[in-house]
Amino acid sequence: MPSPKTLPMGPSKPRNAVAPDSSLPAAPVLLQQPSHKKGQWKSTKLFRRVKSVFRSFPVINPPCKMPVSLHGNRLHEGHIHGGKQMTGTLFGNRKARVNLAIQENPRGVPLLVLELSIQTGKLLQDMGSGLVRIALECEKNHSEKLKLIDEPIWTMYCNGRKVGYAVKRGPTEDDLKVMQNLHAVSMGAGVLPTESSEGELTYMRAFFERTIGSKDSETYYMMNPNGTSGPELSIFFVRI
Repeated sequence: MPSPKTLPMGPSKPRNAVAPDSSLPAAPVLLQQPSHKKGQWKSTKLFRRVKSVFRSFPVINPPCKMPVSLHGNRLHEGHIHGGKQMTGTLFGNRKARVNLAIQENPRGVPLLVLELSIQTGKLLQDMGSGLVRIALECEKNHSEKLKLIDEPIWTMYCNGRKVGYAVKRGPTEDDLKVMQNLHAVSMGAGVLPTESSEGELTYMRAFFERTIGSKDSETYYMMNPNGTSGPELSIFFVRI
């Protein structure tokens, strides 16, 4: 796959975008396994069934309030700093649903890959115009003791409106190719060449501050470089 070209994505392009030199031949990059997930990525029948069901769901937009459990201190602008820094990448074909990959660093195998129920182009358009808050909510299953990020399916809210569902899956070969092509990109936005009929493959990468509230809540705040202004994105995981 050719190297990515860094392009402006709306009025708030990160200033510290780093793009690979397209004049150099592409070299294979071996992504690092997560520190506590080595050798554990497997494609299970459960996730395949959930993904199959998920793809049949329509993208719905009924008016809905943000879940009560997400109100309060976790949503205010001056959130508490000190969480772990992670790399977050939003990517997908413009006319297809967007994917979210969370990595320990830009060269690592993703800890988490979610397919979200909103088109890539629409999400990036919303981010270009201001604040975006994504809330992912699931129900507790007392018979299973899963880590929060291992929950397979979520109800998704965007800026307080229910927009459908998000599903977790193991990283596919295509996902890993995207991560390999972006291994030298610390933060930035751009496109990758693709032959898909669903539009160009668009990406946006940034550092996120991960804050763990409890075993049933985590928050990821997108960090703008050097305190500069730019699009604001917060992602909330809540199990109720």
